Amino acid sequence: MLAAASSVAGFVVVLVMTPPLIRFLVKRGMQVKDVNKKGNVMIARPGGISIIVGIAVSEIILYAFLQLNEILAILITTVAAFAIGYADDRKVMGGWFKPVTLAVAAIPIILLGTYDTDLAFPLFGTVQIPVLYLALIVLVISITGNTINSIDVLNGVASGFMVIASFTLTLCLIIVQNYEIAAASLPLGFVSLAFYKYHKVPSRIFPGDSGALALGAMYGTLAIVGSVEVIAAVALLPAVINSFLFLSSVKRIVEHRQIKVRPVEHTEDFKLKATEDRTAPVTLLRLILAGRPLSEKHACFAIFRLGIFSGILAVITAFMMEIKI
Repeated sequence: MLAAASSVAGFVVVLVMTPPLIRFLVKRGMQVKDVNKKGNVMIARPGGISIIVGIAVSEIILYAFLQLNEILAILITTVAAFAIGYADDRKVMGGWFKPVTLAVAAIPIILLGTYDTDLAFPLFGTVQIPVLYLALIVLVISITGNTINSIDVLNGVASGFMVIASFTLTLCLIIVQNYEIAAASLPLGFVSLAFYKYHKVPSRIFPGDSGALALGAMYGTLAIVGSVEVIAAVALLPAVINSFLFLSSVKRIVEHRQIKVRPVEHTEDFKLKATEDRTAPVTLLRLILAGRPLSEKHACFAIFRLGIFSGILAVITAFMMEIKI
């Protein structure tokens, strides 16, 4: 009941707060061009402001009743990730900025001791890596934050994908009987769902780095404090593959906004198509479009289908956690 109440509170906050936020951002000239629309279509950004308020309200309600350090770690790390993203929204930083600062944002998880150094695998059981796990915590937050940020390339993709991944994670936490962290995880899905209403095609607002990093960092923190790192990675697989493809083709850490050759072009009727320029980065979207051009909406749905498939695999993985060979 408490989990439902906190989730609904976060959902309502984002749903109610986002329209006036859009008007405020437009009035202040805080807009960016939507490159996948005809003409000079400008979209308000960053929507991460309403996302973080919704998350904060939900997690504060839970913490007030449960008094868990795990919830405190989730809240602090997520707020820190938002602040990092907001700094990048206001001024484009170098490629090093987000990975390094997100690593720092992971420190509260360590200081609060909200982790288990036993890494659980399906079928094979757990592996004890007490020292290495500290490095893994820092790496996970940096990866999940940047992974969600890197897949935020179309209207509604980041928020829609997080709806799928976070509800899947909540279900998996219930399957492994980690009910308290499942309660802390549920608001992430509802906040993402509320924001998706305004972020879906055609977008009225973009989450910006602040929103994408907050969503990704919260997801990563939930995976750590809930001891479901492997399960969470499976659910996030399409976004992880996208980041891997991008980094392996670019061969360095670089801001997407600093890429000179875009991996996606437009047809005469403004459908999306994969570029034929071999110097362009390889991304998940480019591979999806390699078969044929798609509208932005259908390209989004293709990514969502991959997310649902990965979510099913994650649920299967959660059930397999109790099976020993």
